[in-house]
Amino acid sequence: MNTKKKWWTRSRREALDGYVFMSPAILGLLFFMLGPIAASAYFSFTDYDILSTPKWVGLDNYIELFQDSLFWQSLKVTMIYSVVSVPLGLVVSLALALLLNKNIKGIFFFRTIFYLPAVMSGVAVALLWKWIFNPDFGLINWAISLIGFEGPKWFIDEQWALPPIIIMGLWGVGGSMLVYLAGLQGIPTDLYEAAEIDGANKRKQFRHITLPMLSPVIFFNLITGIIGALQVFTEGFIMTAGGPNNATLFSVLYLYRNAFDYLQMGYASALAWVLFLIILAFTLIIFKSSPMWVFYEGNRRSGKS
Repeated sequence: MNTKKKWWTRSRREALDGYVFMSPAILGLLFFMLGPIAASAYFSFTDYDILSTPKWVGLDNYIELFQDSLFWQSLKVTMIYSVVSVPLGLVVSLALALLLNKNIKGIFFFRTIFYLPAVMSGVAVALLWKWIFNPDFGLINWAISLIGFEGPKWFIDEQWALPPIIIMGLWGVGGSMLVYLAGLQGIPTDLYEAAEIDGANKRKQFRHITLPMLSPVIFFNLITGIIGALQVFTEGFIMTAGGPNNATLFSVLYLYRNAFDYLQMGYASALAWVLFLIILAFTLIIFKSSPMWVFYEGNRRSGKS
């Protein structure tokens, strides 16, 4: 009996110690994530300017939102950016990972060089690319002038304002590249050896071995890429401030303006929840489609599709 009581006491002490160590994360989740989320859900149904008491208005913010031309413009810009930048980032990062998945001298140096931009400050990078694409003295237009052409008015012309931001998005592909690289190094080499014996060339090996085995990594990078692209903010805020003529007005930038420039916190909260639902919808669609194209080694071994 004493032994059982001693075990129960020790078990409770260990559980208590565990909760003590988990408490910072739990409190952080409650106060810095779940709390603000619940508050924004409430504010989205109110007229709230931060300075005065929130006034309940029901669905008025959501009704106004869907009649707001700037909301649709910001959504259009964000969708165009996402549709172009996400596939482009997936392809470029995979290509880099394939190039850096070689056992050659100095490969660790090159991997570090290509990964470093991914950890640099977003504001500093945005200022750097703003200078590179400056229509008057930027490096891009200077290089174009060397071959006898005049470069576009990048951030002045509405048609050319968004492409530099999409190109700048490739600056941070090092993070996705690293994930691809880990996936490539996890592919069994005997699969390639067997395919080579059967007469499969490099292209067929890539199509029938590399891509299927990398599909879980592609799935992960696709999900994180879409979530990140739909929440892009720094580039539009620093490089163009949403201009010219709202040609780079991203959804989060429009949300920020309503919240902190116009002090329409209730309306901004409604914008945030609509954006959340859009991100959730895209994520669920990709998850639902994943059984058709994502290959898992465990499923193959157990005979599942």
